[in-house]
Amino acid sequence: MSLMRQLWLAVIVSTVIAFAGSLLVSIWSAQGYLTQQLERKNGDVANSLALSMTQQEKDPVTIELQVTALFDTGYYQMISVADPFGKVISQRIQDKAEANVPSWFVKSFPIKSKPGLAQISDGWKQYGTVTVISHTQFAYQVLWEQAGKLLLWFCLGGGSVGLLGMLALRAIGRSLNDVVNQAGAIGERRFITIAEPQTPELRALARAMNGMVERLRQMYSEAAARLEELLRRVNYDQLTGLPNRDYFMAYFNEQLGGQESARNGVLVVMRLPDLNMVNDAFGRVGTDKLLKEIGQIFTDFSRQHEGALSGRIKAGDIAVILPGESDPHEVSQRLEKIFGEQLVTKWHGLTDIYHLGAVCFERGRSFADTLSRVDYALALAEGKGANARHAIGSETQLNVIPGERWRTLLTEAVNAGKVALEFYPVIRQEGVMLHQEGMARLQLEPGKHVMMAADFMPIAAHVNLAALIDLEVTRLAIRHLSTIADDVAVNLSAETIDNWTFRTDLLRLLHNNKENCSRLWFEVSEYGAFKHFDAFKDICLVLKEFGCHVGIEQFGQRLSESQRLIELGLDYVKIHPGLVRGIEENAGNQEFLNRFCSMAHAVGVIVVAVGVRNETELTMLKSLGIDGATGPAISK
Repeated sequence: MSLMRQLWLAVIVSTVIAFAGSLLVSIWSAQGYLTQQLERKNGDVANSLALSMTQQEKDPVTIELQVTALFDTGYYQMISVADPFGKVISQRIQDKAEANVPSWFVKSFPIKSKPGLAQISDGWKQYGTVTVISHTQFAYQVLWEQAGKLLLWFCLGGGSVGLLGMLALRAIGRSLNDVVNQAGAIGERRFITIAEPQTPELRALARAMNGMVERLRQMYSEAAARLEELLRRVNYDQLTGLPNRDYFMAYFNEQLGGQESARNGVLVVMRLPDLNMVNDAFGRVGTDKLLKEIGQIFTDFSRQHEGALSGRIKAGDIAVILPGESDPHEVSQRLEKIFGEQLVTKWHGLTDIYHLGAVCFERGRSFADTLSRVDYALALAEGKGANARHAIGSETQLNVIPGERWRTLLTEAVNAGKVALEFYPVIRQEGVMLHQEGMARLQLEPGKHVMMAADFMPIAAHVNLAALIDLEVTRLAIRHLSTIADDVAVNLSAETIDNWTFRTDLLRLLHNNKENCSRLWFEVSEYGAFKHFDAFKDICLVLKEFGCHVGIEQFGQRLSESQRLIELGLDYVKIHPGLVRGIEENAGNQEFLNRFCSMAHAVGVIVVAVGVRNETELTMLKSLGIDGATGPAISK
């Protein structure tokens, strides 16, 4: 029985006992009082009648008339006049009770009417004895009515006390529920604070728990800040704040050769033609300021695109990669507009600030070939003059289907059951299966190549069909659970978690499959989680109520905001492949992952490495504390 129910039971029982006791005491007191009054009345009436008879003639007719006159009032059970030898001279008896009182009440609270006795004199001699017994029916009627009034009053009083108690217990219950929910949240790795209740005992408990949560938050924030500092020192350019060449190139290599990377994308490189000239014109401080502003422009630009990354690859070369984009002309135009508004008009002393080269790349294409093409685009831009750009499109003409046509094709594909899942193992350190990760696949027409999620999900998001596909993927995952013993993980796109219609449909689907919810793992990209943080927080809480596991994939790009994640109760994170690639040769990333694993384990979060290519990387990751891994080395 819950504490609140016990409190309610205690209040109800104590109230009933108190009121029942008060009611019984009141009735018993009234019972004694009425008995005493009947006794006195009988005596008084008997004395009065005897005195009247003493003063009048003692003939039987007169006595009979006096007895009858008094008895006919209806208040007496018996009036009797007897001579000194006990012979009855006159007597009236009434046994019938006319009072509307239940028999059980009469038996429970008996009232005795003690007879009143008085002597009748005839001169100096005793003529006889008068005996008077009042009828108890009227006493019972009065006692019954009083009991009813007392019961009504006690019910009203009990109801009032119960109402006040309910309000008090409700206030206490809210505070107690807050404390209980906070304790439960901590058990689920969600570190939340609550308002301090008014009840002193609960206030002390809530204050202690809030203090513990704040200390944990502070510890996590400090650890995250140290990790971010380490990450930036190892993988970021100290001046511009952009990823350095090694980190950017590792990320770009993963985009070109990753299992689930986008089918195509755009690579843009901005080149400052002559840093020495800029340094001569503005000095070192001015040059650093220019580079910082350019770095901030690229940082802001890349944050607007999921999976995008900017980096400083040379002293005067800054690049950005945009997975999923297919039009380098449009991307370079956007950047040209931004540069015109934020650089060219501001730095009047520079006539030639940049050249911009943009190319489209495809998954599986040679890394060196892509870089050669962007160098060629830069050379063509330089030939056009100051602050010029040049874009080179794809030879394969990817995604030439219009958007409305894509909408029709994707809708028909989902309805026809053409969406499928391809499963990849995610294992723990000891080789035990953590879960199978289901990757969406789509074959629009028979005989044509199967499209991976990275090929069609950006298009689905663009035509507002991501929620439809994510829901179908979840259905397929639940269906697959009935055929295997392992758990299954699926991805939710950034646009889906902010879609309330999808959430309603998803909850209905989970409600109908409660027995499988504990084996479902849902993961959202780091970009999507922070883009729609409040919506992601809400859906995390709902999914956790069903027993599902929730995690973040592609983690590691926005570590400075990771302290917000302690409110979510995450079960796991999947590290971005850019931090895993070549880990055996990168001492800085080794230190980062080792520290991050320690911090994650402190709050009960599983850490999974993604994109593990060989046994050397896997062995190194295990030594750093990684809990699980997936990638080519695991799938082969």
